[in-house]
Amino acid sequence: MDKILPIIAITPGEPAGIGPDLAIINAQKHVNAQLIYFADPDMLAARAIALNIDINIQCLSSLDNIPSVQKNTMLVLPVKLSTPCEAGKLNADNAQYVIDSIRLAVESQQQHKTQALMTGPIHKGIINDAGIPFSGHTEYLAELTSATPVMMLAAEKEKLRVALVTTHLPLSQVSKAINKDTLQKVIITLHSDLQTKYGIPDPRILVCGLNPHAGENGHMGMEEIEIIEPVLHTLRKQGINLTGPLPADTLFTPKYLEQADAVLAMYHDQGLPVLKHVGFGHAINITLGLPIIRTSVDHGTALDLAATLNIDSGSYNAALESAIFLANKQTLN
Repeated sequence: MDKILPIIAITPGEPAGIGPDLAIINAQKHVNAQLIYFADPDMLAARAIALNIDINIQCLSSLDNIPSVQKNTMLVLPVKLSTPCEAGKLNADNAQYVIDSIRLAVESQQQHKTQALMTGPIHKGIINDAGIPFSGHTEYLAELTSATPVMMLAAEKEKLRVALVTTHLPLSQVSKAINKDTLQKVIITLHSDLQTKYGIPDPRILVCGLNPHAGENGHMGMEEIEIIEPVLHTLRKQGINLTGPLPADTLFTPKYLEQADAVLAMYHDQGLPVLKHVGFGHAINITLGLPIIRTSVDHGTALDLAATLNIDSGSYNAALESAIFLANKQTLN
C-alpha cells in the first residue's frame, strides 16, 4: 500500500523578494510530500522566466481531489496580486496579497485540507506602509487561530533551539511585557510541544535572565527575583525540567547547551543572534502553541537578490523538511 503523503501549504511571501525564487527552484526537487503554493500563478510564471527555469504551473480550483505529484510541476491555489510585481521593488499595493495568501493557507489547515504550513519571507514594513497593522507572522497567526503562540528558532545541525518569551517588541517595552502569567504560559507551551511535536519525554529547558548577570541578586534589576524565579519554582514542582535564570552571556556555551533541549530567551535579540550565528543558512522558525503546524525560513526578503539565482536554499529546505516531519508525526499521533 502506498504511503499517504502529507499536504504542505506554502506561501512564498513578499512577491518582490526571493520567496518566489526559492519556491520555483525547489519545486524541481523531489520531496515526500504534496506541495500546494498559495500564490499568484502569473507572478510565479514571470519569475520562472526571469530565472530561466522551465516549470509547469498547474492551477487548482479547490483543494479537493488534488492531483498526484508530478516532476517540475507547481500546484498553485491562485491568490491574485493587485498589481504586477517587479522583482526587487516593493509595492504597497500588493501588501493585501501577502496577507490573503497567509490567511487562505491557514484556513486550509483549519479545514483539514493541508497538514502543515511553510511560510516564505515577508516585508513587515511595506505591509504597514499599506495601512495594514502588522508586526509579524507569529502575531498574525495568533489572530487567525485565536491561540497564544511561542516563536522558536532551531538550528538542528547544531542541536540548538531557542524560544522567545517576547517577540517583535521595542526593547523599551520588553520588561513590562514579561509577567508571571505570560512567562508561565510560554514555558508550558514550550515544554508541551517539545514532548508532542518532537517526541522528547522530559525536555531540558535553560531559561535566560532578563538583566545582565541575571540581575546580580537584584543589583541589576529585580525581574529575576520578582517574576522569573517564582515561576520557575512553581513549574519545577509540576515536573518541568528547568534550569535558570542564567546569565545570557554565559548560557550559550557548551557547558550548558550540551545539557539542554531548548533555550528560553526573554526577548528577540537576546537569543536569536547566537542561533543565527551558528545556524545561518539552515536555521528555521517554528511556531509553537498553535492548533496548526507552521514552519518558516529564518531570513528576510533579500530584494537585491531576487531573480538572480544567487541565493541559498538551505533554510528553505530545512523549513520544508521540518514541516513534513511535523506533519508526519502528527499523523502518527
